[in-house]
Amino acid sequence: MSEKIWNEVDLYFSNKLHTTDQIMDSILKANAEAGLPAIDVSPNQGKFLHLLARLTGAKSILEIGTLGGYSSVWLARALPENGRLITLEYEARHAKVAEANIKHAGLADKIKIIVGAALDTLPKLKEKGLSSFDLIFIDADKSNNPEYLKWALELSRPGTVIITDNVIRDGKVLAPDSDDPNVRGIRTFIDKLSQEPRIDSTVMQTVGMKGYDGFVIGVVKE
Repeated sequence: MSEKIWNEVDLYFSNKLHTTDQIMDSILKANAEAGLPAIDVSPNQGKFLHLLARLTGAKSILEIGTLGGYSSVWLARALPENGRLITLEYEARHAKVAEANIKHAGLADKIKIIVGAALDTLPKLKEKGLSSFDLIFIDADKSNNPEYLKWALELSRPGTVIITDNVIRDGKVLAPDSDDPNVRGIRTFIDKLSQEPRIDSTVMQTVGMKGYDGFVIGVVKE
């Protein structure tokens, strides 16, 4: 019953507060037809990311984990004319789907997809001088979240917002002896956050069509 209500509430607010968006709907359809896992953020979560990017006045965004580009488009729509989003994707097949979706959304000039393991491509961003991002969204393999946090801090500046998805996992984050590498990665990530003096952070638990989960949101200190 709870999950049914969560889904209905999500749809209620989405229908009330979002205008019909054929492009975003088509991205989800294309992702499903391509056989991508249905792990995109929900429409309400996508709009939240979009509004967060607007609230922070982000001109440069880094996304770790592209999938089919659904969250990439939500974020990039908040960018100014001279804004730029770099998104990192491990799977070449996923990146190909995302590229088509991004082109269909009219954002190919603002979004750059880099294919490869993020822990290989993140150091190259710094080598190329691509750092001081205004907003960083971490939504990839959770087992590597501790390393993604390290690189997010390396590529940030004072005031950068770092947001990390899927940190609750239906409450499994409470299990200290879990053998799930995703849960272990999140717990280590949270431990590192709790000891990291450079960032001030909190968690926002969520329920809805994506189940019971949540975001960690942090701001890099001055």
